[in-house]
Amino acid sequence: MFLYQLLNFFFAASKAEENSKYDLSLYKRGDLLEVPRTLFTHFGIYLGDNRVAHLIPDILPVISKNKSSIAKMVTNNRLLLGVITKVASVRVDSVVDFAYGSEILVNHMDKVCNRPPLDGDEVARRAEKLLGSVTYSLLWYNCEHYVMYCRYGMAISYQTYQFCTTVRKIVCSRMSAYLTALCGVGIMLYLGCVTLSTLVPTLLVSFTIWMAA
Repeated sequence: MFLYQLLNFFFAASKAEENSKYDLSLYKRGDLLEVPRTLFTHFGIYLGDNRVAHLIPDILPVISKNKSSIAKMVTNNRLLLGVITKVASVRVDSVVDFAYGSEILVNHMDKVCNRPPLDGDEVARRAEKLLGSVTYSLLWYNCEHYVMYCRYGMAISYQTYQFCTTVRKIVCSRMSAYLTALCGVGIMLYLGCVTLSTLVPTLLVSFTIWMAA
């Protein structure tokens, strides 16, 4: 019994310390919050009263109907599996659960976006209106698309743009053209099937990458 009370005490103390890490007076209704999460930045809209609306992938609703378990903080494992299965929802969590232990940036995107933000109440109203299950896409509809629509009226993702730009630089490079041609010729020689029907596509793909580089 004593051990149980001791564990409860330490848990409560840890929770209180975590809550005190975030000063809620710094956040206003309609603020755009962002935190680092796994390999990317996660975004949410502050609704007031320690509530953050955010679009987050989560596999748990697919495999469980336990609402209390689903309502708990989304762990990185749940998040990554949700990304793979394209299952997500716009949900409301506390600031602590949203931040997942990370530092929070407030309205940092105001410096990046060329549009002025909407009124705070309008931003929050849009965020609340979209609550519920959504089909997730890492490139075409993620948490950044959601908050950008809510705060600026346009569903775009700078993270997606930077990712696609990087991939394009890698794929559409002269080195990629060389490697594609060499791999194609190597495979044809290994299989002993150097014919016009196999040589032309190899050269065509390499030439296309070369011209795009």
